[in-house]
Amino acid sequence: MGLALSISDLRVTSDRGRQLLAVPKLELPAGALVGIEGPSGAGKSTLLYALAGLLTATGQVRWGDADVLRLDAEQRARFRAERIGMIFQDFLLFEELDAADNAALTALFRPRTERAALRARARARLASLGLGEQGLDRTVASFSGGERQRVAIARAMAAEAPVLLADEPTASLDRAAADRLIDDLIGLARATGTTLIAVSHDTRLISRMDRILTIEDGALTDDREGSA
Repeated sequence: MGLALSISDLRVTSDRGRQLLAVPKLELPAGALVGIEGPSGAGKSTLLYALAGLLTATGQVRWGDADVLRLDAEQRARFRAERIGMIFQDFLLFEELDAADNAALTALFRPRTERAALRARARARLASLGLGEQGLDRTVASFSGGERQRVAIARAMAAEAPVLLADEPTASLDRAAADRLIDDLIGLARATGTTLIAVSHDTRLISRMDRILTIEDGALTDDREGSA
């Protein structure tokens, strides 16, 4: 089951004091499917990273009962490992590890009794994204950009966290692979009640969401229901 999100007076500023993002109020129910659109540089990824507690911000970002902005660095890391799956635009893979190990990386932060099942899910996700057995044992240093994206996606999906945050998840994929991924993301989120928030320029992904937010110049300028 997903987590509800409550934002109040969220502000992110640069080191020089320039305001990068301001969201006075936002409420999302558990299990919401939300797309974030807007021009490049508008603050979409900044919002996503603030939701994960990955940058310095003021205000409140509450997932369920936990305000990530009130947690210390160690507590935030633990919260992300247990509650948030993330698909980063720049992948953040370990070059020296193979695809299977990268996709199952969150197993290191889970109880021993859960690790085998998570590794099995990671391999299954890789296979569903087109990386068959022949590619699982290669180090990701030899992978193309599209293959790296699929590994990063498999890692986030294998964790089966209550929250999934995705930053341009289809950007490095061809249209057919992107459409398969959209089906997988939407299907997983609906089947498990996961709260899914995706930043994307891909109109096919955005159109599948229940709710669509528009970010422009660091401000939330539109909040509407999707057509899903």
